Amino acid sequence: MALLFSPPLLLALVFLTAEVTLTTGSKKCAARNFGHDSVVCECNSTYCDSVGSVSLPPLGQYSSYLSSMAGSRLEPGQGQVQVNSSGAGLRLTVNSFQKYQKIRGFGGAMTDAAAINILSLSAAAQDQLLQQYFSSEGIGYSVVRVPMGSCDFSTRLYTYADTPEDYNLDNFTLAPEDINMKIPLLQRAQAFSPHPLSLLASAWSAPAWMKTNGVLIGKGSLKGHPGGKNHKTWAQYYIRFLEEYASYNLTFWALTTGNEPSAGRMTNYSFQALGFTPEEQRDWVALDLGPALHASSYPHTHVLLMDDVRLLLPYWAKVVLSDVHAGRYIHGVAVHWYMDRVVPADISLGVTHHLYPEYYLFGTEACAGWNPLDRGVKLGSWDRAEQYAHDIIEDLNQYVVGWTDWNLALDQTGGPNWVKNFVDSPVIVDAKRDVFYKQPSFYSMAHFSKFLLEGSQRVGVSPSRATELEYSAFIRPDGSVALIVLNRSPLVIQFEVWDPAVGYISSSAPAHSLLTLAWNTH
Repeated sequence: MALLFSPPLLLALVFLTAEVTLTTGSKKCAARNFGHDSVVCECNSTYCDSVGSVSLPPLGQYSSYLSSMAGSRLEPGQGQVQVNSSGAGLRLTVNSFQKYQKIRGFGGAMTDAAAINILSLSAAAQDQLLQQYFSSEGIGYSVVRVPMGSCDFSTRLYTYADTPEDYNLDNFTLAPEDINMKIPLLQRAQAFSPHPLSLLASAWSAPAWMKTNGVLIGKGSLKGHPGGKNHKTWAQYYIRFLEEYASYNLTFWALTTGNEPSAGRMTNYSFQALGFTPEEQRDWVALDLGPALHASSYPHTHVLLMDDVRLLLPYWAKVVLSDVHAGRYIHGVAVHWYMDRVVPADISLGVTHHLYPEYYLFGTEACAGWNPLDRGVKLGSWDRAEQYAHDIIEDLNQYVVGWTDWNLALDQTGGPNWVKNFVDSPVIVDAKRDVFYKQPSFYSMAHFSKFLLEGSQRVGVSPSRATELEYSAFIRPDGSVALIVLNRSPLVIQFEVWDPAVGYISSSAPAHSLLTLAWNTH
C-alpha cells in the first residue's frame, strides 16, 4: 500500500527516524523512533547497547535501573539508604519473613521463525543478538521453549514421523529446521550463557496418520483411547525427541503435554493443533507418557500439564491432579497469557496454587500483537512493554515461578508464519540492513530476567495506602533484595521503600516507567 506524505510530515518522519542516543550504563541505546509512543534500540554487528554485568553496591547503598516511555532503557542509578523516613505519602514495606515461591527463570522460544530470522543476519550480528538474550552482559535468559516439529511459526507443515502407520517410529527423524537451524543456535546460546539453559519442549500436533481428522491442523485428537497404540506411540515420540536432541548435547529440563490442547477440541485452528480434554490428558499421562518417561533415560524430565490459557484453571488442574496415577508424573502447570485480562489471576492461578501447592505454575507463552484488533509488529510500542510487565508482576504475585515469551526474533512483518498469524517480538530483525531492533518489551523482560536469578524467592510487600503502582519483591540467592515497580499512570509517583533490615530508600517512579531497585542486606 503506497502512503503519500506532505513535505512537512516527511521532514517530521526523517527527524523521528534519525538516530538519537540515550544513556544506559556501559553502552548507550542507539534509539530510533518509528512513530509509536516510544523508541527501539538499534543493534548491528559491531554495536549494541548494554547495561553490562550487574554488581550491587555495598551495604548502605542501593542500585536502580529505569526504563520508560520517555526513552530510558535500563538506565542505572545509585543512592544512599537512609536511616530515617523521608515522610513520603506512599511507603512500600518489604517483609522478608513472608516467603513465597522460588523463581525458575525467564526466556523465549526458539521457533523455526526465530531461527530463520537470527540466521538471516551476519555471523557477528547473530552473536550480538544471542549475547543480548543469554549472556551475563545481556539480560540473562535461562529458559528456551522449543517446538517439537512444526507450528504456525514455521514455513511448512511437518512432524518427525510422517510415514503412515509407523507405530515403532522406525522412520522418526529430526527435520532440517532442527539440525541446521535450531540446534546450532541453541548450542551457541548455551555457550554464551553462564548457566545451563532450561530447555522446554512443546508439541503442536501428532503426525496426521495418528489423528482423528487425518491432518495436522484444525479440530482433531489422537485416534482411540489412552493406553491404546496411538497414545503409546505419541508418548514414545516424546522420548525419541529427547534422545535425538541429547545426541547434540542438548537435554531438556521439562516438556509440556502439548500446546493449547483446548484448540484441537473447541476451536477450528487454521494451524497445527492436537485436542485433549482434561480427562484424556489425565489418562494419557497416567497410562502412556508418564510410564514411558519413567522407563526412559530421562525419568527426571519435568512434565507440565495444560500449556494453555489460565481461563481453564483451576478446572483443568483439578481433573488431572486429583488423579493419583497422573499426578505422580507431573511437576507443574503451564499457562499462556492470552485472554488474561478477562480472567482474574487470583481465581485462576491463586486458587490452583492453593489447591495444589506441591505443583508449580509456569508461564510458557506470551506475545503482543496477537489480537486481530491490534495485530503484528509495532516498532517502539511502550504500551506493549507495559502489558508484559503488568502480566509478569501479576503472575509472580500469584505464585508463578517463571515467564516465557514467544518468538525470540521475528521480521518486520511479524513472521515468517505459514498461516500469516503475524505477531510482535521483543527483537525485530531487518536482514537487509543487517540490524535488529530491541523493542521496549525486550527491556520489560530484562527488568525480571536480569535481576531475578534462579532461586530468587518472592517476599511480602505492603503499601501504606492505595496506589497505582504495581510491584513485586524478591530475595535473591546471595541475600540481596530486588524490588520491581511498574507505573502505568501518566503521573510521577513519589514513594519510599522500607526494608527493616537496612533502612529507607527514597524513590520516584516516572510516568509510564518500569523500575528495578536492588540492595544488599549484609
